[in-house]
Amino acid sequence: MIKIIDKDDLFTFIRNRRINFDGEISKQVEEIVNRIKSEGDGALRFFTEKFDKAQRQSLEVSEAEIDEALSQVDGYFIETLKIAKENIEVFHKRQLSDGYKIEKENGIVLGLRYTPVERVGIYVPGGKAAYPSTVLMNAVPAKIAGVREIIMTTPPRPDGKIMPEILAAARIAGVDRIFAVGGAQAVAALAYGTSTIPKVYKIVGPGNIYVALAKKLISGVVGIDMIAGPSEILIIADKTAKPEYIAADLLSQAEHDEMASAVLVTDCPDLAYKVQSELKKQLENLPRKDIAEKAVENHSGIIIASNIDECVEISNRIAPEHLELCVGDCFGLLEKVKNAGSVFLGNFTPEPLGDYMAGPNHTLPTSGNAAFSSPLSVDDFRKKTSYLYYPKEELGKIADRTRDFARREGLDAHAKAIEIRTEELK
Repeated sequence: MIKIIDKDDLFTFIRNRRINFDGEISKQVEEIVNRIKSEGDGALRFFTEKFDKAQRQSLEVSEAEIDEALSQVDGYFIETLKIAKENIEVFHKRQLSDGYKIEKENGIVLGLRYTPVERVGIYVPGGKAAYPSTVLMNAVPAKIAGVREIIMTTPPRPDGKIMPEILAAARIAGVDRIFAVGGAQAVAALAYGTSTIPKVYKIVGPGNIYVALAKKLISGVVGIDMIAGPSEILIIADKTAKPEYIAADLLSQAEHDEMASAVLVTDCPDLAYKVQSELKKQLENLPRKDIAEKAVENHSGIIIASNIDECVEISNRIAPEHLELCVGDCFGLLEKVKNAGSVFLGNFTPEPLGDYMAGPNHTLPTSGNAAFSSPLSVDDFRKKTSYLYYPKEELGKIADRTRDFARREGLDAHAKAIEIRTEELK
């Protein structure tokens, strides 16, 4: 049963859901990463057999395997993948920027240019759940950004094969190479490279706690998108909302993970009690009931606020991954939202639309990180480089101030780099 709780209690246990980077799992991940770094493919095969119970002749997935997988996926889903890809492309192409160039009358040139990351690694979860949507959401923006080579890793099933829908999504999204490895060992292989898997410059994609901890450990060796925690949804609803819709949407996130968080904030007590009852009813028929029930009981709740403005205040403080505004004036309320990964407006825009079909990215900041970070975008696959040019005469005009600035910071060589040029101007 989902509890009706005080907002301060909610803030406490939401904070407690953050990933613990200390402890036994961290030590295990560090050992795995170090073994991949030192032993390469041999360690990869060892951990694949140990954790995935799988053996393969080749770690790389062949074109023949992909063709075979495509033949196993029905045409309806292939068409669905293509529609989703097109929607993701339309949304993400608007994020492209050409940079800028400032040319002053005195000949000074300043500018900013974008260049793509050359090689990117995409981690796609497998095991209990496999997500072809993750392939599209990561690979399509990378392609738009101009990434030259996209390397994908995903855990094999015990028979050594990859879920056909994942391979179909990879083909449609334009992934260049695929490797049947998962877990912390896959992250380490992408970060350091092995004789089979090439080293990448950035790793993106979600995973379990082992993957998250591995990404934290190798951050700085290569870039990462973010360290994602358990999934979360917060719904702000008023008296116009339908209890059965709200309950279904809360469960859409609760079924992800036992640590998932599903929160309703409402100014309507009657709605709160009806959602509580409806949630219990819908849970009974859910295939992933055991997972969702634990998430609902341990990491979720309903808050009854005094008014809608207080609902938004609570939401902004939590900074949820997914925020639904199931209210009469959803666009008006949107203006008051400060912290959220992605916002779903109205009673007919459920969160799963964002997961699969609408176009905005579903890789979103969790654990309150939406207060300072953003969804995955084309910018995650591009680097910004500034440039500047000064004619000789213009350097002379600013030389004294630049040299003085450097010496005030105790950096005489900086000052000398200016001085040695200005002597020529005298």
